[in-house]
Amino acid sequence: NVRRVLMSSPFGAKCILGVDPGLRTGCKIALVDRMGKFITNTVVRVGDDALEEAKKLFGEVFSKIQIDAIAVGNGTGGREAEVFFRKVVKDLGHNIPVVMVNEAGASVYSASELAREEFPELDITVRGAISIARRLQDPLAELVKIDPKSIGVGQYQHDVPQNSLKKGLGEAVESCVNQVGVDINTASVSLLSYVSGIGPALAKNIIEHRQANGLFSERSDLQKVARMTTKTFEQSAGFLRVLGGKAILDQTGIHPERYSAVRDMAQELNVGLGDLIGQGAKKLLANRTKWCELIGEFTFEDIVRELEKPGRDP
Repeated sequence: NVRRVLMSSPFGAKCILGVDPGLRTGCKIALVDRMGKFITNTVVRVGDDALEEAKKLFGEVFSKIQIDAIAVGNGTGGREAEVFFRKVVKDLGHNIPVVMVNEAGASVYSASELAREEFPELDITVRGAISIARRLQDPLAELVKIDPKSIGVGQYQHDVPQNSLKKGLGEAVESCVNQVGVDINTASVSLLSYVSGIGPALAKNIIEHRQANGLFSERSDLQKVARMTTKTFEQSAGFLRVLGGKAILDQTGIHPERYSAVRDMAQELNVGLGDLIGQGAKKLLANRTKWCELIGEFTFEDIVRELEKPGRDP
């Protein structure tokens, strides 16, 4: 169950309006930008008598900012909120999707130490709305901030040995994170600490290095991070991605120690590395036997698969 929840398809780097539904107190609304950064928040009442007021507010927002979707939490009052916002958007003549998002564990996150560090000045309910918006953008990146027991993954969790449960869930999360890969220029401490070889302390160092020196332009820059040993780099590099960096192979899951082999393959075919990305990866199959002998069949298959679909697993 955890794996299925974490691996839900991300909506991607889009501007999202997160809604934490509330019938009595109104819906808490938070706007996050494409990188998941909080912009602003407000409260909107739901109901027929509040329709005109909401239309006026949304009309102003839509004229200033291009919003790609509205994410509504599925808690109490979620259905009413969804119907209400669909009506507002439709009446304003826009075609913005209104999506129901599972908000299990959002309150656990908003009351956590992590959320307090991230948004010390914001109210708990606003933090919840931010979390709901980010869950639509990228479920994996947001849900790793919460103890996997709290994301609604099944009943009777208290009936099984708690240590085994914790270990099993931890392994499932780790396996998901490493299977998908992590963009080191946008990842949070929580996401990085699940990468093989990187613990919470080193994850913090990576973030601090990024804040002090700007974005990473290639994987090898990681070796400048404090306490990043050669061994740790070797273990974690294949799971970390640099999108749009200097080296084209840094956005794939190919390990840096295999870069030279890929360059040799390209040279042998007399093409640039860029030509091997996407459909071009099929060209490598011509010399399959030779390369399987040199680097092993599994490694060769992996390299071809990664070049065909570089970057993040959709």
